[in-house]
Amino acid sequence: QVRVMESGGGLVQPGGSLRLSCAASGNIYSITIMAWYRQAPGKERELVASIRGGGTTDYVDSVKGRFTISRDKAWSTVYLQMNSLKPEDTAVYYCYLLIRGTPKWGNGTLVTVSS
Repeated sequence: QVRVMESGGGLVQPGGSLRLSCAASGNIYSITIMAWYRQAPGKERELVASIRGGGTTDYVDSVKGRFTISRDKAWSTVYLQMNSLKPEDTAVYYCYLLIRGTPKWGNGTLVTVSS
């Protein structure tokens, strides 16, 4: 059984920062990809950032230079540092893990960027 729990969402003003965390527990050996997706109201879910074995990272163009994905050495927690937030970053952010070829999602955490 694998459990995935996001935290760190909330309301922030434009230009502000938030740090999302995603903690995985249970049978989590052989995680190969950790990632963050987001889904804004009325839009499809999109990949925001991912990190793979060896530390390779990828970002959607709209967050490059503003967001940073990282993980702990145990591959049990993945973070998303979000700086210079914009209203268009408002969305539910979901943690995604690929564990032994099987995707696992968290329930999401809401990020609202508004003045």
